[in-house]
Amino acid sequence: MALACQQNNKPETKQKESAQYIQATKYSEKGDTFYFAKKFDSALFYYSKSKEIFAVEKDTAYTAYNLMQIASIQQTYGDYLGSEETLTESLPLLQENQAYLLGAYNLLGIAAKELYNYRDAIKYYNQVLEQTENKVLKTAPINNLAAVAIEQKQYSKAIALLEPIYRLNLLDTIPSQKANIVDNLGYAYFKNNQFEQGLTLLKEALTIRTNNKDTYGSIENYLHLADFYKNTNATIATNYAQKAYEAATLHHSIDERLEALQFLMAENHEKGINPYTARFIRLNDSIKKVRNNAKNQFAKIKYDARQANLENIQIKAEKAETLLLLETKKNQNNLLYFALAVVLISIVAGINHFKNKTKRERIQASYTTETRIAKKLHDELANDVFYAMTFADTQDLQNPEKKETLLNNLDLIYTRTRNISKENSPIDTGENYEYLLKQMLNSYKTTTTEVIIKNGQPINWSETAIEKKIAIQRVLQEFMVNMKKYSQATFIVIGFDLVQNTIKISYSDNGVGFANELILKNGLQNVENRIHALNGIVTFETEPNKGFKATISLPK
Repeated sequence: MALACQQNNKPETKQKESAQYIQATKYSEKGDTFYFAKKFDSALFYYSKSKEIFAVEKDTAYTAYNLMQIASIQQTYGDYLGSEETLTESLPLLQENQAYLLGAYNLLGIAAKELYNYRDAIKYYNQVLEQTENKVLKTAPINNLAAVAIEQKQYSKAIALLEPIYRLNLLDTIPSQKANIVDNLGYAYFKNNQFEQGLTLLKEALTIRTNNKDTYGSIENYLHLADFYKNTNATIATNYAQKAYEAATLHHSIDERLEALQFLMAENHEKGINPYTARFIRLNDSIKKVRNNAKNQFAKIKYDARQANLENIQIKAEKAETLLLLETKKNQNNLLYFALAVVLISIVAGINHFKNKTKRERIQASYTTETRIAKKLHDELANDVFYAMTFADTQDLQNPEKKETLLNNLDLIYTRTRNISKENSPIDTGENYEYLLKQMLNSYKTTTTEVIIKNGQPINWSETAIEKKIAIQRVLQEFMVNMKKYSQATFIVIGFDLVQNTIKISYSDNGVGFANELILKNGLQNVENRIHALNGIVTFETEPNKGFKATISLPK
């Protein structure tokens, strides 16, 4: 939250402001008030309303400020992908404001690092370094680069980055920032097997933080000291981990609490149920629910703020039009005037009723989609991520076989995450539909898998209903995903044909097929539901080691 904690970075207010501009300024100030009170949902709501108005007013500085505050809140709740999206939206507005641009690059670096995208994190931190000459301001991105180097086990590189700052005493007047530098330098020395220098600096950093009552900064210090003593004095290591857990609990810092509990789980092998394990599982499940709910809630807040602003503009436009009409007609017959007013009011009421109904339906659809995606992420990825974290924490990753196992697990998690994204991405049902559909199918080609598309009687996709085009793409995507996961097919043929106003789609592969019809039924239940909902027919044919075939018929 580099930018968000500096109110003096706010844009200057224009000398002559419109009523809308004044209102947007007040919304942003309200957002700041809630932000510093750590009421992030309310802060997000007012920043979003302010951003929408300033975008209409074409005030790029204030629009960018609000976007960066929103991105900072998203990072607070662990939504680093959402934060990247928000920051990307802000970048075109920041080219003439170096302070904001540096803040955006720093936040992008943090998001990339937390998503384990170290290459991009390094790129963003270097961009901050390149655009400032102030030696003190350079220390923060240098420290961030060193933190990335430590994550990549490049300890000598981290030492080379941090040691000059430490020796020059650049941060004697900024104890919290100096403690960060000394702590990371000490940890890098320790991990580089320079134990004496490492312990001296880790203790020095803790002393600085203790003297300045920096209990939040001490959390990382305690974790580093626990790691230092892990192999030499289990009692001291456990004591530091307990202190880290207590400080993290005091500051409601969930990630650090989980990290401390992971350490305590690994180091306390008691008989029976490990008490730290149960606590870790409860806390981990709780934070997943909180963060998923926060993402859904924030999505609704941003949507409501945008809709409220649009409705406000529309209502004002309608009001101005009505007043002009009344002024023009004021000398007409009172009866005609009254009748016209009644008609106008009825029209406005009808429009508002329709808009409200449509908005509720869209919100409900959005909630349903977000809930389904959140459940899929929880069900399919949570256990794999937890296993990978535990494996990395408890195994010797210097062992090539252990390291290769971890990399394979991470690659699997990445692939499954990408597949979920592809399965739930929006579908272009416009004039490029046929091209994009076939491009999706061809994307499953590999050196060992051939995909052939056969075209019969041409289908006029522009005359095909949108819901049918969406269903066809989702169903074919389901077939291709099942093929990739289970069938071991090397040859896939997909045919498109139009027979007497009926769309015919065939799929066949030479994979292993299914040994059990019930397994097939359960695995492709979603396909049947989609096609039947559109009054279509779908049939499956399969036998063990004789491939899989499916035929779909949909009325045009």
